[in-house]
Amino acid sequence: MTKCLGCGDDEPLGFDFEIAFQPIVDAARQRVWGYEALVRGLDGAPASSILSRVTVTNRYKFDQLCRIKAIEKAAERFDRTDLTLSINFMPNAVYEPSACIRATLAAANRTGFDRSRLMFEFTENEPMRDADHIGRIIAAYREFGFLTALDDFGAGYAGLGLLAKFQPDLIKIDMEVLRGVDDSQPRQAIVRGLTNIAADLGIQVLAEGVETEAEFKTLAATGIRLFQGYYFGRPHVGGVKSEAFGQAA
Repeated sequence: MTKCLGCGDDEPLGFDFEIAFQPIVDAARQRVWGYEALVRGLDGAPASSILSRVTVTNRYKFDQLCRIKAIEKAAERFDRTDLTLSINFMPNAVYEPSACIRATLAAANRTGFDRSRLMFEFTENEPMRDADHIGRIIAAYREFGFLTALDDFGAGYAGLGLLAKFQPDLIKIDMEVLRGVDDSQPRQAIVRGLTNIAADLGIQVLAEGVETEAEFKTLAATGIRLFQGYYFGRPHVGGVKSEAFGQAA
């Protein structure tokens, strides 16, 4: 494989973190579809307390450690073998896709985690300095059998322009677009438009940040089947119970 700029860096990260898992539910099948891996402080501190310590210098190592730790924890805690693990990654920390994926593949092989159940989310909230580079990452990850997802869709740097150039397997409509959708005709129209576009492109849609039953029912009526948010479950550091469906306790 081609070498990359950060692959030989053995310097310690300088801080540790934990992985929490938040459920993603399939409303049509009324069961948990998978979990998103989210960073947390060792004391339960929010993700911001960790992400604020990520710099240009250490972001490659942080990105790699997040992937490895998420896979290892999922292999330990998931209670079903058909669950998808969604991992956030930093496109600007991937120098050469085929080289930078080696540690991820090794972790999956070591733990016996099926790579076809791995989904990598890249967020619109990170500046996309090189759109062609994003395309190379998506293409390489598909060759390895991974799913790809565009997170925070509708609230970031690329939006429809990125979707026109590259088609990930899934888009996650940002919660700011969905908040109060049950009482907003403009938001409902936007969601219908996005779901229609996604359907034409063969892309799945996930509604994230869903907090109320009214939001859920309104969005489900548009044909969306994948959901994530406090209405279904908060991020949890311990083991997971994926049989339940519905409002979180």
